[in-house]
Amino acid sequence: MGRPSKPLLDRERITTTALRLVDETGEFSVPQIARALGVQTGSVYHHVDGRDGIVELLRERVAGAIDPAPLTSGLPWDEAMAGWARAYRAAFAAHPRAIPLLTTNPVRAPRVLEQYELAVRVLLDAGFALRDVMPLIIALENIVLGSALDMAAPETMWELPDEVETPLLQQALAALPDSRADASFELALSAFIEHCRAMLEAG
Repeated sequence: MGRPSKPLLDRERITTTALRLVDETGEFSVPQIARALGVQTGSVYHHVDGRDGIVELLRERVAGAIDPAPLTSGLPWDEAMAGWARAYRAAFAAHPRAIPLLTTNPVRAPRVLEQYELAVRVLLDAGFALRDVMPLIIALENIVLGSALDMAAPETMWELPDEVETPLLQQALAALPDSRADASFELALSAFIEHCRAMLEAG
């Protein structure tokens, strides 16, 4: 028999399979990936640096959908950071079950670190103090990733049983906009940007 025209295993197929498992269950294992690809577990290890290596491949795949253009376009810092936040949110909202996995493992993927480098440069060029840069980026990520999880939440998040009297809560829920997640994200993002402006003005 001739050799297959395509290799049975490569990093691209491993990443795709791992991401499918994470999208379905929120987790993956190397044996699961091997079974799904019809290969031995040891064969997977020939292509990746263990589980941690696969996590970083997942990070690169998910974060690869983040458009870095806002950070390189020469926009004012506030527009650049807001544009990056929206692109970041959209990328992770497509794979919300990957968020807990990726946020509990150290970031090593070069392509992802390059985006952090761009964000740091935008803030430093705007005049933010070096000590404030990473807290600001981490705070922005908290807004982004929390909202990405919210986008995957059930439409009805609050169930009000008859035996609990919550008339004000009922009114507040009835007044929620249809795009609950979008409205909440934009509110948090605008408040974050305003706080950053105040920090910058205060020196």
